[in-house]
Amino acid sequence: MSKIIIIDDEPLARSMVREYLELHPELEISAECGDGFDGVKAIQQHQPDLIFLDIQMPKINGFEMLELLDQPPAVIFTTAFDEYAIKAFEAHAIDYLLKPFNQDRFDKAIARWKEQQANESEKRTKDLLETASHSPQQSQRIVVRNGSKIKIIPVTDVLYLEAADDYVKIHTSDGYYLKNKTMGHFENALDGQVFVRSHRSYIVNVQEITRIDPYEKDNHVAILRNGVKVPVSRGGFGKLKEVLGL
Repeated sequence: MSKIIIIDDEPLARSMVREYLELHPELEISAECGDGFDGVKAIQQHQPDLIFLDIQMPKINGFEMLELLDQPPAVIFTTAFDEYAIKAFEAHAIDYLLKPFNQDRFDKAIARWKEQQANESEKRTKDLLETASHSPQQSQRIVVRNGSKIKIIPVTDVLYLEAADDYVKIHTSDGYYLKNKTMGHFENALDGQVFVRSHRSYIVNVQEITRIDPYEKDNHVAILRNGVKVPVSRGGFGKLKEVLGL
C-alpha cells in the first residue's frame, strides 16, 4: 500500500483527485491539505510515497513548499500554472495534470509514476525546483524554515548572503536565516543588477552599500548602511564597479 497526500487550496480539486484515486485501491490517502504550511507538516508526519500538489496556493506556493523539504517525495502536479513552469515540468517533473483533467489522464500519470524509481523521482523534483527558481515569480522572495516556523523573506529585505558549509546565511535586519542552497544558486536566481557576488563567499545587495574601501593588496571591503563590512575580492570589485557605474 502506497501513501498519498493531496495538497490543494481548492476543495473541489481535492475531491476530484480523491474520486479518481478510488480506482487505485493500492493507493491510500494519508492526508489532505489546503495550503503549503499544512503540506509540510503532513509530509513530515506521514512520509508519503507520492503527493498531488497544486502550485498556486495562498501563503506559500507549491515550489516553495517543496524547497522546505530535505527529501521531497515524488510529485504529480495538479495545476493551471504559467508557461514557464510548464516547460520546467516537461523537463523534470514525473508528470503534471493541467486542470481540468479526466480519469484517463489521471490514470496515465499514476502509471508513469509507478515506472519511476524513488531516487530518480527525488532527483527530478530537485532539478525541477532549480529550474523553476529562475522564473521572475520565484525570485521575488525566499522561503526558509526557522525551527518549527516558516519564514517568507522578500528579497528587498536581504542585506547580503554568506556561504556557510552546505547552507547559505541570508542576512536581514532581523538576523540571519539558513537555506540549504548554494551560492551559485542564488547568484543565478537573484537579480544581478541588485545582488552582486562580491566575493567567493558573499553576495551583497548593492542598494545597502554606502561606500567601498581598500583593504589589503587588491581586495576591498563594502560598508553597508548598518555598518557591516562585506569582503570584496578583486573580481568582485570589478563586478561592483560595473553595476554601480563607477
